Amino acid sequence: MIHFSNSNSVNNTGILPGACMSLVLASASPRRKKLLQQLGFELKIDPSSVEEVFDESLEPSIMAKNLASLKAEEVSLRHPTEIVLGADTIVVLDGLMLAKPADPEDAKAMLRLLSGRTHHVWTGVCLMKRETDTLICFAECTEVQFTALSDHEIDAYVATGSPLDKAGAYGIQDDWGAVFISGINGDYYNVVGLPLHAMYRNLLKFA
Repeated sequence: MIHFSNSNSVNNTGILPGACMSLVLASASPRRKKLLQQLGFELKIDPSSVEEVFDESLEPSIMAKNLASLKAEEVSLRHPTEIVLGADTIVVLDGLMLAKPADPEDAKAMLRLLSGRTHHVWTGVCLMKRETDTLICFAECTEVQFTALSDHEIDAYVATGSPLDKAGAYGIQDDWGAVFISGINGDYYNVVGLPLHAMYRNLLKFA
């Protein structure tokens, strides 16, 4: 359901500044929650319990969309009349998919791999409304360049604890994660965890 707080801001798209659309976020990610709240969405948070298991035989874009779809489908069973958003982010370096680190040592190993290299961040997103049998899935890719990191920088960053809940063991929005990145090519917010432009264009189909 879409509610508009200011009729002067509405046109035929149905989703604009001043409009408020309700979503169910199938994720416990504080970053995705913050991005959606900044845009004015009315959110329900209902994290999926789907285990994030990677199939290395699949292309990263397909893997990300598959996981996002599984999350959306599971949570939509509890919210059949609402739009459910499932998402999954994968960091890819030379064909190797990096998920969230298992522990601090795993995080350090990931950062050493990324150091001085260019990698790709794929985020798969699925928007589902079970009541109308509507499922829209897509994936976005952003290229990220890392500067060379010293062991001291890696140890200090991991000691903050921030890398431990992030794919690839870093957050582009972190105070220190940000300074390790020398450039990006693509949607910045995709690296944060939700490609806002592509999400917006696809949400228009529900309006």
